[in-house]
Amino acid sequence: MPQYLFPKRYADFVQRLRVPCGFLLLIAFAVFSQPSRLSLIVGIPLSVCGLLLRGWAAGHLAKNKDLAVSGPYSYLRNPLYAGTLITAAGLVVGARSWVLLPIFAAVFLLVYLAAIEQEEQHLRILFVGYAEYADKVHRFMPIRKWPLSGPGFAFSLYWKNEEYKASLGFLVAVGWLIWKL
Repeated sequence: MPQYLFPKRYADFVQRLRVPCGFLLLIAFAVFSQPSRLSLIVGIPLSVCGLLLRGWAAGHLAKNKDLAVSGPYSYLRNPLYAGTLITAAGLVVGARSWVLLPIFAAVFLLVYLAAIEQEEQHLRILFVGYAEYADKVHRFMPIRKWPLSGPGFAFSLYWKNEEYKASLGFLVAVGWLIWKL
């Protein structure tokens, strides 16, 4: 059995904090952002890369039905979270605020890592093959590729997983940065 960083009670508790922490990040982003042309030129493409990773992952994810091992899941176990991290990093760069960096980092470390561990525990129970998959594919680093292939990208899964909402949120954030510029 794998070692986890967070006790189950903590993971359960922070699972309920994900939405309130999102609002905290939104308020901090609105208050502390001080974009420049250069910060937007660097940050926006970085965020778009994160969104593309999230979208690619969402098109391969049939939640609680099949173990996702195709597409980005063949390279890393948590491409949705990795995409979120890359998108957030791009927005922090675009916002050009050192205050945002520790706030976003703290939320990711204290909330999202616990949520990831809780989801992995759930997947170990739900899918017999998850333990072998987790042994071979890293959480966040595309170090090794899962040898088996699966179904290709399905736009219907992208839509069902409501991944378009991340893109809409990104557009609002970029609009805010441009307005503040």
